[in-house]
Amino acid sequence: MTRKMTSNAAALEATYGAHNYAPLPVVLVRADGTHVWDEQGKQYIDMLGAYSAVSHGHCHPRLVAALIDQAGRMDVISRAFLSDRLGEFLELACRMTGMARALPMNTGAEAVETALKAARKWAYTVKGVADDAAEIIVCEGNFHGRTIAITGFSSTDQYRAGFGPFPSGFKAVPFGDAAALDAAITSNTAAFLVEPIQGEGGVVVPPDGYLAKCAEICRDNNVLLMCDEIQTGLGRTGRLLASDHEGVKPDGLMLGKALGGGLVPVSMFLARDDVMDVFTPGDHGSTFGGYPLGAAVGYEALKVLEDDALVERSDRLGKYLLGKLSGLNHSAIRDVRGRGLLVGVEFDTAQYSASDICHELMHKGVLCKDTLRNTVRFAPPFIIEESEIDQAVAALSGVLTKLAA
Repeated sequence: MTRKMTSNAAALEATYGAHNYAPLPVVLVRADGTHVWDEQGKQYIDMLGAYSAVSHGHCHPRLVAALIDQAGRMDVISRAFLSDRLGEFLELACRMTGMARALPMNTGAEAVETALKAARKWAYTVKGVADDAAEIIVCEGNFHGRTIAITGFSSTDQYRAGFGPFPSGFKAVPFGDAAALDAAITSNTAAFLVEPIQGEGGVVVPPDGYLAKCAEICRDNNVLLMCDEIQTGLGRTGRLLASDHEGVKPDGLMLGKALGGGLVPVSMFLARDDVMDVFTPGDHGSTFGGYPLGAAVGYEALKVLEDDALVERSDRLGKYLLGKLSGLNHSAIRDVRGRGLLVGVEFDTAQYSASDICHELMHKGVLCKDTLRNTVRFAPPFIIEESEIDQAVAALSGVLTKLAA
């Protein structure tokens, strides 16, 4: 049965919901593949992909079938008991990523918090850092989530304003500057937490060789390299992991977003044995982390990536998208950057607001969202066709022409 939407849906959300988002003024009621529809029946191309969570496409039939099948058999039992779904999910994730062990959680921020706890306890129990002296190095412009600890080491003023005091033990270095990392390391440094590409920071791609150099520096100093691939992982940049572009194997890895197939929140922290072994029963956990429903969908999400060669498709279509956007040659475009199907178009702030451009694109049937550095981010599902990319780029060209007039 199709639920009938009412025209006051937006008003109800504004009245009864917290105002912690500023969504585009469109009420969506249906989604399929690369498209979504509003309550008037207007069709849009989804060029945001739920911030990379919908990499497989909306309502992928295999993922929906896995969800329905598991929901009819067993839902949530907590980790107080074993299930028949979690083990195979963890095994597949470890095999695909080359990591030794995995700890399942739900949201990306939870995976990062798990990594922070693991790094600190590893520093005390394995590296020999004095109690409560461990430091974790992060990058300026980072976005790892919204918890108090993560917000505390953000360099974006709005994310921090009004939420202090924050936990200590973090220091920030410029993103893309391996020498700055080297200089910041001390005997108390437990880990370096980094996004291979900064998504929320404006789709910022570091210089070639940066991550490989950071990995070398971390190895030389017995520091854990922790890669947050919640947005960049699982094919988004044209490789299974963005760190694969430079042949880097991190000591700790965070996955999320697309791991739940766009249907349920699923995340995990993966690491080498000595890092994961710091956790003992009672140290860390989550009622829903690793629950059968999430494990079933997560397993199928990984299998679909392999079976449908979606990572390779992201690489090919990402190059096509980059080429089309780079060919616009508009005076207001300061930069076009990205890898795979994670692409940002940065605009001159003196000419156009990226937010205004997203609003205009919405009227032309293309949905995307702006991010930092006055950048419009494009992260469509991997199943997008070249013709749909052409349509989205043509819409952007039309918007720029309209705004110029």
